[in-house]
Amino acid sequence: MLNDLFVVDAVTHAYNFDPSNYAVPDDAKVIAELSYFMARNPPDRRYALPVDVYLSDWSPEDVANLMFRESPTDVAVMHPLPISAFADGLVAVEKAAEAVSRWPNRFIGAYAAVDPLTGPAAIKSLEAQADILKPLGVKLYPNSWATGQIELWRMDDPRVAFPIYEKALELGINHVAVHKAVPIGHVPVGDSYNPSDLEGAASAFPQITFEIVHGGLAFLDETAWLLSRYENIYVNMEIQNIILERRPRAFAEILLGLARIGGKRMFRKLFWGSGTTLYHPRPALEAFLDFEFPQDLLDDAGLFAPIPQLTLEDKKGILGGNYARLHGIDLDAAKTAIVGDEFSRGPGELLPEPYSTISKAAQVEEWRAARV
Repeated sequence: MLNDLFVVDAVTHAYNFDPSNYAVPDDAKVIAELSYFMARNPPDRRYALPVDVYLSDWSPEDVANLMFRESPTDVAVMHPLPISAFADGLVAVEKAAEAVSRWPNRFIGAYAAVDPLTGPAAIKSLEAQADILKPLGVKLYPNSWATGQIELWRMDDPRVAFPIYEKALELGINHVAVHKAVPIGHVPVGDSYNPSDLEGAASAFPQITFEIVHGGLAFLDETAWLLSRYENIYVNMEIQNIILERRPRAFAEILLGLARIGGKRMFRKLFWGSGTTLYHPRPALEAFLDFEFPQDLLDDAGLFAPIPQLTLEDKKGILGGNYARLHGIDLDAAKTAIVGDEFSRGPGELLPEPYSTISKAAQVEEWRAARV
């Protein structure tokens, strides 16, 4: 635990960036290199990785070790991915299934991942994943390579998107997450990366909660209006963790921007997500513990009313309470379930060095030694 704050990481990934996994090589290569670009230059060089280790096939065990041995994260959710520029979607469903079956008290759930532009195949895949994963939600991406070329779709499209929502509800899944704001590869942004298409989805399906993944990294005003107007729209903060560690003032501007319309209560609609293995989960958690809004930003924050300083209760909510409340997770039971497990640390036991517990730890250590 992080100074008695129970941490629920709402999105983790066991990426397969190995070039052998590139189904559409030019686009897959750009996606992989963009991910490495975001992670490669940490202020604390202990969190740097050589490119050949980063752009490899990460196992669920590597993710578990990073999350629960090397960071104060308590429990997490695994997201497989439906990015068909990669042969296995970039994160295979089988990896998510392994995570939740091997460490059910730590990986407290997974999402199903489908590509709506595959039509009936997406419905069939969702049915299969619902059986395998018992998912907490469905993960979607706004573009597709299903036809061999990049195509975009919208969350408010009755023909493409609504059948996915309807099938999800039929299967007992009432939560849908969608990647927004951050283009992946050589894709036209168009309207599909703008979260405004959630208006039609959230209005047509009020029984579904919608999660904007990377919300606020672009289209900040649009996202703030959505949060304030729709009770069933939330934001997953993945990638904001990297910004917090490296540009805390920019992070503050994003959080205050998300609360600009609806005020302080918008902090109850934010989920912590590290995206591990996108980047190591530890440094941003430690930074968030001490984070405060700069006073000069607070002086001008809020369109209709002032926004107060972030409190410990706000942080508790963002780090776990908000996600638990939405998904009906009993945090006391979750705390009890991990006591004494293989990832537990004894009193005063320090966290291991970054990347010292992963399968390629020796390769990382050799690279570090060569750089000294």
